[in-house]
Amino acid sequence: MVWPCLTYPDAGAAITFLEEAFGFTATAVHGTGDTVAHAELRWPLGGGVMLGSPRPDNVHDIPAGQGLVYVVTDKPDALFARAVAAGATVVRELRDEDYGSRGFTVRDPQGILWSFGTYTGE
Repeated sequence: MVWPCLTYPDAGAAITFLEEAFGFTATAVHGTGDTVAHAELRWPLGGGVMLGSPRPDNVHDIPAGQGLVYVVTDKPDALFARAVAAGATVVRELRDEDYGSRGFTVRDPQGILWSFGTYTGE
């Protein structure tokens, strides 16, 4: 299982968007005020994503609002419609790929790219 780790300028808003647009479920959110020290969002098919607010002790030097994540989905058409309705910016339209996947890529409101598709890596 893989858990990408992302930093968002407004982590609270990111959590709300990821739940609404994509269907992630927040299972842990820790922090004070507007700062999210650590959050875990589960994906229905397994795994998930961890995220938080920018921190001065960012030893990994990961800039906020940058990244690309690929997520396996078994319902790309419905997820595409949901993401667009929630305000995701379409980067690559829903399409069938020559390697057998059906998927799309969108950008969330804070800059992270999210690709969803049926390709499972097998």
